Amino acid sequence: MKILFAAAAVLALSTTSFAQSPKATESVTIGSKAITINYSAPSVRGRQIFGDGGLVSHDPNYPVWRAGANSATAFHTDADLDINGLAVPAGNYSLYALVKDPDNWELIISKQTGQWGLTYKQSEDLGRVKMTMAKPAAIVEVCKYTLTDLGGKKAKLDLSWEKHSASVTITVK
Repeated sequence: MKILFAAAAVLALSTTSFAQSPKATESVTIGSKAITINYSAPSVRGRQIFGDGGLVSHDPNYPVWRAGANSATAFHTDADLDINGLAVPAGNYSLYALVKDPDNWELIISKQTGQWGLTYKQSEDLGRVKMTMAKPAAIVEVCKYTLTDLGGKKAKLDLSWEKHSASVTITVK
């Protein structure tokens, strides 16, 4: 009986760790200033993610999504930024996305840092900006952030997952 219990415990632990989304980092350097995003990258695995009945709609903060999985998505900038008109001072932040309308997202920059992703406080918002939406050519299986240097002190932040891709322009001040 003890062996059966021990085997069940090992199976449960390995299943739990397998279910965790892998950590990922994306960064870009504009001039000598770094911008970095640390996040956990969930997978679609055949599930509906956005819209009524989608996975994200079951989160307690819906229609705000943690824009990743596990811990809140961390955003660091060495420089003062302008993100689609929002002034973002150099420092550390968390990223969330307002996804009530799956085809019209807003990026939320939160001053709260170090929290679990489902711990969201609107009172900690630095601000929100509309994102430019696009449809990827194929389903994006694993949630992905991309930071691209556009030249001229500008960068582009892309967030893609499932059938959605959203972006904002970043200007280093």
